[in-house]
Amino acid sequence: MTPAPGPGQAREPAPPKAADRPAPAVASGETDTARRVMAWLRSLLLRRKGVLVKLAAWSAAESAQTFLGGYCVARSLDDGFLRGAPSTGLLWLAGAAVAVLLGAPVVRGVFAQLPHLTEPLRDQLVRGSVVRALRTATTTGGGADATAVSRLTSQTEIARDSFAGLVLATRSFVFVGVGALVGLLSLAPQFLLVVLPPLVLGLALFAASLRPMARAQHRYLDADEVVGRRAEITRTALRDTVACGAQDATAARNRRAVEEAAAAQRALARWAAVRTFSVATAGQLPVLLLLATTPWLLRQGVTAGAVVGALTYVLQSLLPALHTLMTVLGAAGARLFVVLDRLTRPLPAAPPPAAAPGPRRAGRATTALELRHVRAAYGPGARPVLDALELTVEQGEHIAVVGPSGIGKSTLLHVAAGMLAPDQGDVRLFGRAVAACPPSELTALRVLIPQEAYVFTGTLRDNLRYLRPDADRSAVDRAVDALALEPLVDRVGGLDRTLTPDALSLGERQLIALGRAHLAPAPLLLLDEATCHLDPVAEATAEHALSARPGTLVVVAHRLSSALRADRILVLDGTRAAYGTHGELLVRSALYRDLVGHWSEVRG
Repeated sequence: MTPAPGPGQAREPAPPKAADRPAPAVASGETDTARRVMAWLRSLLLRRKGVLVKLAAWSAAESAQTFLGGYCVARSLDDGFLRGAPSTGLLWLAGAAVAVLLGAPVVRGVFAQLPHLTEPLRDQLVRGSVVRALRTATTTGGGADATAVSRLTSQTEIARDSFAGLVLATRSFVFVGVGALVGLLSLAPQFLLVVLPPLVLGLALFAASLRPMARAQHRYLDADEVVGRRAEITRTALRDTVACGAQDATAARNRRAVEEAAAAQRALARWAAVRTFSVATAGQLPVLLLLATTPWLLRQGVTAGAVVGALTYVLQSLLPALHTLMTVLGAAGARLFVVLDRLTRPLPAAPPPAAAPGPRRAGRATTALELRHVRAAYGPGARPVLDALELTVEQGEHIAVVGPSGIGKSTLLHVAAGMLAPDQGDVRLFGRAVAACPPSELTALRVLIPQEAYVFTGTLRDNLRYLRPDADRSAVDRAVDALALEPLVDRVGGLDRTLTPDALSLGERQLIALGRAHLAPAPLLLLDEATCHLDPVAEATAEHALSARPGTLVVVAHRLSSALRADRILVLDGTRAAYGTHGELLVRSALYRDLVGHWSEVRG
């Protein structure tokens, strides 16, 4: 019997059962998965219609190039060399050579459009992986996702590379196939009777193997993740395993995981053999049939040049394109389907926003923010930027923080948000001690918008919903109306147009961040000069909208007008703080009077 680990020791998990081994696929589940993955891909492609049109235009040129390749070879024989007119034959071959040379700009045009499809796919998957990992970690009862790093790095890269290969291979086969079949028909309709049956048979056989190939790929990825998980468990619990004498049991579990991965790899190899047979049927059997039926074709009036042209179409165009398509679909296509299945699954439910955070005492309203005797300095022995600061902000208030540059305004907001621990003192949000709040609860209580707004590559709608992913269309529209974002929406091409962050001005980035704050469910908003790049009208509009929003607003003021809009003003001067209305501070704070005079001079 293996001894049980003592207190504080890591426990070796039970042998991998249902959690570590992939369950048998269910037909209805597979259908639902296929529909979900295809719907996700279709949505991505529909947002890139312009790219698809350009890609099709370049590919149409590839069809013409394919057609000319075989047709010119046939004409060079029938109209030139076989008739004793070598100059005519050479002229037709020159036409075929020109068609080959024109393929270089076609390839360049195709590859120039490809990143416009693959990079948005990768970005969307990375965003989804990060949201999934954070949601899993912050959901009540959730824990860290052991496979998050694999999903974020290797699996998203697999999806991007596989998608790129799939687009190239499918596009090439479709347009090359059209060019080759039109060429065969133009040379002699009889060629279609010889080439099409084995081609269709091979493609049908290959299509029938795609689903079991995807299952095998799914099994392999599951087994690969189990091996990685077992390695991590073994590494972290190594000392406890040795101390408890559990080496044999651990080795047995690891061995089972490795054996399952090996079996999955062998299953993939078997389906690779089926793919090879399909390629032989669809690509090489037409060549044999063309050679075997040549006497019959000649009796039907087909010329020798047409036979050579048909072989050119099959050998140089159809067979390479078909081989590439089947290879990519069988390997990259299966990987893409499995990875997209994993990365596009519905997210875990978001933790509900705290509508009434913290217990309330009977008869006393809970304040939004309390700082009691807070002291904060950057390093031991450094002069404190906040010293014995006392501050109480009631729910629903609009507070402005003013003071000279470097006096500690940003530090105050970071302390209030729980992002900087004070050297001493107590910070409370809605009656809860910030130091005791887990990150998920802090996220539900407050939002801090810094001066440098972050905008990611994605749609404007997704950027606005960054702090509230479940916001519906009407909520987003209300935020756009409240902050007067219509000009920005029109300039970027709509809420569902993908943004290029580098193309946005600093003010536009701040407007997007303020839109996020308006949509956020958190009852406390902290703006650290988050309107400094806006003009006074846009700043006033934003602050009025955020102040009218249910909740509490604390703003580091950039202009006098911003301070005047607040219910109360906190003046920081490095030694003491003054707190009151605009009129009260003009009477009792010399620093505030100086700031008002400075602002008035700048505005004048």
